[in-house]
Order: sequence, then structure tokens, then C-alpha cells
Amino acid sequence: MELPVQISFRGLPSTDAIEAKVRARAARLERYYDHITGCRVMIESPHRRHHQGKLYHVRIDLTVPGEELVVSREPAEHHAHEDVYVAIRDAFDAAQRRLEDHARRQRGAVKVHEPRPLGEVSRFFAKEGYGFIATPDGRELYFHRNSVLDDAFDLLEIGSRVEFVEEPGEQGPQASTVRLSGRPTV
Repeated sequence: MELPVQISFRGLPSTDAIEAKVRARAARLERYYDHITGCRVMIESPHRRHHQGKLYHVRIDLTVPGEELVVSREPAEHHAHEDVYVAIRDAFDAAQRRLEDHARRQRGAVKVHEPRPLGEVSRFFAKEGYGFIATPDGRELYFHRNSVLDDAFDLLEIGSRVEFVEEPGEQGPQASTVRLSGRPTV
């Protein structure tokens, strides 16, 4: 790390044990991304009283080239955060995931989903619960009622435009994950 780790405490006293834990976890982050230029950690214990004990809030600000990554673990979300060390562990685990994602984006290793092909329902047997999709390359793919997303099977008719995923079936290629084109995703 180019700059030393900055640790601040709010609502609780600073202890050597907590600081050592934070510095050790911050040093481990460099395994996942070695261009970290700064790390600020804020550990807070709210002033209001809780019935079961204090919940700790940990915020980590990581500075990397071209971006600042912020991880915050809110005490209201995790009752395990009554232990400051658990709150620190969870915050640094989340920071590690964020750094790994950032490193993948930097390397260009982020998975890009290809757009689903568009087809048109060419034959439709509503009572029997299946139909066929005409693909852009002139083939027909079987699909079943259970392959249609968003409970849209009953909205289909011959000529309906659909998006689909092609996969192997028992009797040849078939369509799965069929979505009526233009329907909002849920």
C-alpha cells in the first residue's frame, strides 16, 4: 500500500488489538489487488442503547487508480456485529470481493452476456402446453410451457416475438428460458 492504513474510532476507545486486526486484514487485501493507494477504516459504535448490546458499524474506503471503493457494514443489518471483530471480518471480506471485481474489470475478464436470439412463435399448442419457435436461421425449436418465463405462456400466440436460449434436448435442440420480447424483466 502506498499510504499507511488510517484507522479511526467513533463511540468506542481505540485498542491495540483492534488496530492490529485491521492492519493485518488490510495487508491481506494486497493479495487480491496490488495497486491499492490508500485505505481508511472507520469503526463506530452508535451512542443509543440496544436491548442486546452495541452493534458496530465498519466502513472501509479503498483508493485504487481511477476509483474509490467503499464498503460499509451497517449494524442494523447484522446482529452478529455485536462483536467488533465479526464486524471487521465481514467488512474486509466484502472489501476483498469488491477488489476482486475491480481487478477483473481492469483485466477485462468480466463475463459479457451475449444478447439472446430473437425468434417468433411459429406453431403453438396452448392446451397441450408446448409450441415451436422459428429461429433467425430458419430452424424450428420446441419449447414447453415450463420454459416460458414470467408466467407468460398464456399470452403467447402464433407470431409472438420471443427471446430464448437454445440447449440440447432429448430429441434435438430446444428452446429454454423463453421470454416474450418487450416484456419487462422481474
